[in-house]
Amino acid sequence: MNTPIADFVRRYADSGTLRAHMPGHKGVGPLGCEALDITEIRGADELYEPSGIIADSEKNASALFGAAATFYSTEGSSQCIRAMLALALYRWRARGGTGRPVILAARNAHKAFLLAAALLDFDIRWLWPETEDFSLCRCPIGPEQVRTALDGMDPPPAAVYVTSPDYLGGMLDVSGIAAAAHERDVPLLVDNAHGAYLRFLPGTRHPMELGADACCDSAHKTLPVLTGGAYLHIGPSAPPGFVKNAKSALALFGSTSPSYLILESLDLCNDALAGDLPRRMADCAARLEELRAVLRRRGWQVEDTDPLKLTVAAAASGWTGPELADALRQRGIECEYADPDFLVLMITNGNTESDFSRLESTFSAMDPRKPLERPKLTMAPPVTARSIREAVLSPWETVAAEQAAGRVLAAPAVSCPPAVPPVVSGEVIAPDALAVFRHYGISTVQVVKEK
Repeated sequence: MNTPIADFVRRYADSGTLRAHMPGHKGVGPLGCEALDITEIRGADELYEPSGIIADSEKNASALFGAAATFYSTEGSSQCIRAMLALALYRWRARGGTGRPVILAARNAHKAFLLAAALLDFDIRWLWPETEDFSLCRCPIGPEQVRTALDGMDPPPAAVYVTSPDYLGGMLDVSGIAAAAHERDVPLLVDNAHGAYLRFLPGTRHPMELGADACCDSAHKTLPVLTGGAYLHIGPSAPPGFVKNAKSALALFGSTSPSYLILESLDLCNDALAGDLPRRMADCAARLEELRAVLRRRGWQVEDTDPLKLTVAAAASGWTGPELADALRQRGIECEYADPDFLVLMITNGNTESDFSRLESTFSAMDPRKPLERPKLTMAPPVTARSIREAVLSPWETVAAEQAAGRVLAAPAVSCPPAVPPVVSGEVIAPDALAVFRHYGISTVQVVKEK
């Protein structure tokens, strides 16, 4: 497959042209990549108004992913999340929507979704997990729950929004949820940040194949792309305005100085995906499944996840996630995420056979223990006192989490990973949230200042 962006930049880097333009390093510097770091000079196209090499490269990506259109982001899935929500609101208003728009969303949404609510000023009707025991990253919901929620909403929401895979690797029935949403003529938006690679494994697993109207993919999470590289995909059956307005929506939230290093890596990834990368990813997924089986035989509690995650139920294996992460770190292995209950390792074909052998020998050198007693965490749907926008933009103060009951949460101050806040901006912090804060090590929170 052709690589128009990377080819142009390489030709320019080799041309000996005097760089009387940005960036200031002029193609030379300590990183070694500066010669390939350019700006939107003549011939380099423009990310938000493409008509040349970027447009050609995005068409290549669209064909690979089976999308009606695919658009690049150099600012991660966060930019794509905001853009696809803007698209849903454009459509809602164009169809005569009045009052405050509402999005029906699964509760384990990334904070980028919440900040989009502050920027775009919409309300959220939350879908809570069907299981009683609260987990920060998970929100197992199904088509019938979505269908029931939609039946109780008149007028219908501007969109249904779900996260799949979630940070622990849990996957939803996206096809069934899409069908439930489309019965009410509501678009489905999917945060597929962790699942860009799913399109290229055997079977039908990617949201573009499962009926989503739009989804974001963080290419950099699972594909050979520089950090910040992401895709906004528009589904083949999406409302017509989604493709037409996508670039405007992305530009609303994006820098006017996109990274050409990231664009080049997205462009070169197309060629890899058109080549043998899918086969190598399939081999990696099969090898990881073998490793899961070995760990299970040794007594480790390993979760069923998306194909390229290794998620160990640490507490069920007698460890806390941070304890297990530290034990691995002492042996030269850095994990993706750890909380009191789980440890997550993200594996791709970039990992070698020696990496798999090292993981196997490391876990084999440690023994599972008696399962830890986990406190039963429950959270009832909280009371909303202010809109998300109003709460995020209000004067705030930091207080001890244990003293926060009854206060209104301001900005969601949660770390990434997993960047999933247990309480949402504008909600009253209920007493049951304090146990959740304690469990996940949240010691302070930002609350709206009281008059």
